[in-house]
Amino acid sequence: MTPSSRRLVCGILAVTVIVGSSVSLVGCASIGPVRPVTVSDVESLSGTWEGTVYLAGSERDDVTLTIRGDGSYGVLSKRGLGVSSGKGHIVISDGRLAIEGERGRGVGTVLRNRAGDVVMKVDMTLSDNRNLSAELWRTR
Repeated sequence: MTPSSRRLVCGILAVTVIVGSSVSLVGCASIGPVRPVTVSDVESLSGTWEGTVYLAGSERDDVTLTIRGDGSYGVLSKRGLGVSSGKGHIVISDGRLAIEGERGRGVGTVLRNRAGDVVMKVDMTLSDNRNLSAELWRTR
């Protein structure tokens, strides 16, 4: 490669990095920052939430979580070859969700972006010590 072609390649690469970074920053700015929402009672979360569960060593699962006003919940996972379900109970502790399920326990946080969109992020440890995370959006 000649010195002039090397300069041309480096110049194109530099422009690509600068343009790519600028586009990424503009994209992040339009989404806006998310901030935690302090949850005062579990009844404010009641309803149907849908999203995705990520389990280490597995493919992601689409789930539907139904929270009742008393904090009890049912979850339905739509796996590729079948359906799996579970249940448990949620209590509020220091504005966060403490989740106790049939197959494990964990914590949840409710977040809101500048546009008012709400997402529930959940991290759990299952009884077999595997970890899962989930992102859920209210559907009602």
